Amino acid sequence: MNRPSFRETPTGLPGFRLWPGALDAGAQQALLNEVLAAAETAPFYRPVTPGGRPFSVEMTGMGPLAWVSDRAGYRYQTTHTVTGQPWPAMPQSLLDLWDALTGWPVPPDACLVNLYRGEAKMGLHQDRDEADLTAPVLSVSLGDTAVFRIGPAGGGRTHSLKLASGDVCALTGPARLARHGIDRLLAGSSRLVPGGGRINLTLRRAR
Repeated sequence: MNRPSFRETPTGLPGFRLWPGALDAGAQQALLNEVLAAAETAPFYRPVTPGGRPFSVEMTGMGPLAWVSDRAGYRYQTTHTVTGQPWPAMPQSLLDLWDALTGWPVPPDACLVNLYRGEAKMGLHQDRDEADLTAPVLSVSLGDTAVFRIGPAGGGRTHSLKLASGDVCALTGPARLARHGIDRLLAGSSRLVPGGGRINLTLRRAR
């Protein structure tokens, strides 16, 4: 992976960190190639909520664990929901990015990969299925720009910002349990992802 710039910009929400353009074009393409290679053995699938409602995004995972959702509930598991096979290894470039930006003493053990196309979005939610809720969550955007919404964990006003391809953000400290989601995509804003759309990589310490 080419050396990122790591230029952090203020967000106005304590603990929510943002590095616009952290990955240059070459790094984005290299990472995308690794993700698409992983998806050949762990294909994207459309999960359902415990109530049986399909997500609008498609998902897969990388690393020892990945987050899944089905009628049995939300959880982390070691195998792909559809194939039953172990998740592919997490790219070293992601592990390096985690080390460089979070400073957390142990590596992530889960990478959730979300594929957004068309009208796909993600409602406001909190990431709280992890064993240690003080460990950061690091998110990498590839492809079309997304309108990202975030607000304090305890409720109150939310605000939105655009996450473009190559942007990296993190939920840390007081923003670790911030409510967040994706309102919509700006279709055609990037040509990176074959067929269009956005891939979001979320690194977590699940256990």
